[in-house]
Amino acid sequence: MITQQDLAFDQQHIWHPYTSMTRPLPVYPVVRAEGCELELASGERLVDGMSSWWAAIHGYNHPRLNAAMKQQIDAMSHVMFGGITHPSAIALCRKLVAMTPAALECVFLADSGSVAVEVAMKMALQYWHARGEPRQRFLTFRHGYHGDTFGAMSVCDPDNSMHSLWKGYVPENLFAPAPTSRFGGEFDERDIAPFARLLAAHRHEIAAIILEPVVQGAGGMRFYHPEWLRRIRKMCDREGILLIADEIATGFGRSGKLFACEHADITPDILCLGKALTGGTMTLSATLTTRRVASTISDGEAGCFMHGPTFMGNPLACAVAAESLAILESGEWRTQVAAIETQLTAQLAPCRESAQVADVRVLGAIGVVETHAPVEMGRLQKFFVEQGVWIRPFGRLIYLMPPYVIATEQLSRLTAAVVKAVNDPSLFR
Repeated sequence: MITQQDLAFDQQHIWHPYTSMTRPLPVYPVVRAEGCELELASGERLVDGMSSWWAAIHGYNHPRLNAAMKQQIDAMSHVMFGGITHPSAIALCRKLVAMTPAALECVFLADSGSVAVEVAMKMALQYWHARGEPRQRFLTFRHGYHGDTFGAMSVCDPDNSMHSLWKGYVPENLFAPAPTSRFGGEFDERDIAPFARLLAAHRHEIAAIILEPVVQGAGGMRFYHPEWLRRIRKMCDREGILLIADEIATGFGRSGKLFACEHADITPDILCLGKALTGGTMTLSATLTTRRVASTISDGEAGCFMHGPTFMGNPLACAVAAESLAILESGEWRTQVAAIETQLTAQLAPCRESAQVADVRVLGAIGVVETHAPVEMGRLQKFFVEQGVWIRPFGRLIYLMPPYVIATEQLSRLTAAVVKAVNDPSLFR
């Protein structure tokens, strides 16, 4: 159990993500997670609307995932990947190669989503170095988010994101205006013109274009038209520039397709995966690329790809990831995500009537309510806990990304709490 002394120690010594040590926000002690619910130390149960930052797509304490981890740990929990392979890594990579586009044949296993992006960027840079024409810039959208490590931060919006503090320290990359043609709407030909001009002006400097396909996640939860992906893929083909798709948040069904690139039927040169890869049980990510990119890097001056995390290919993580993908292979997620999308669309619609709300949008198992004013994080978090739900808003966004296995009545509790919140002005600045 967690005592008041434990919580006092936590507040005094443990630095939680994006929080202040001098003005800490309250934390809520979770002692068990089961299905789609989190149990607090007080005995209260909260319906989870976050999937633990979008990762726990099968819910918590899933018997198949638990069994995979228990079986693996009896054999070995970890072994170095340098000069060694093991059955769990091979099984996982077989599934990744089979379920991603055919051109993506080579898999690099990493530790987290941010590291997967770092790996992708290093692949692009080393690819051009091996070709004898070093290129060191990346082109991306504003309002994008790709992770918290320094390389990843350099392709996050430098002005309108959580990483603006580091402007001037991280490398200066190229940022085009974010897409305004919305998913499900008409594609405006004028929308892509600034991007095309920026690419044309810097085409000999650009190693790769990196983007979050269709859904811009933590940078604003924006859904844009898939035609953007088709146009950018053609531009990359014409100019010989690599295309990196960051599907860490969107991969494995979240957008209604197994991968968001499928909305435009395009294949990137490099694909980043993470979050839901292990069903939210352990940290693991993967960066996939084509044989052409891998061979070019491997035949370059270094003679190898210059990256190697200590815990790369962790057997325990690989085993549970392979089982998570086996669950997805049943195809049940398609029905689950479609049902979530229908319910979110209907039950978040009343939010549009609130004076606090600027926009409501839904895609797959993602529901977003954008408000005019920023939320009062601590107050709103407490409000949601009192409603028996776990929702973690940020900025002007209250969003839901529930586990795919969520029951109709559980999802209704989440949406009802959001509707109630946006009709309480005291919860906003």
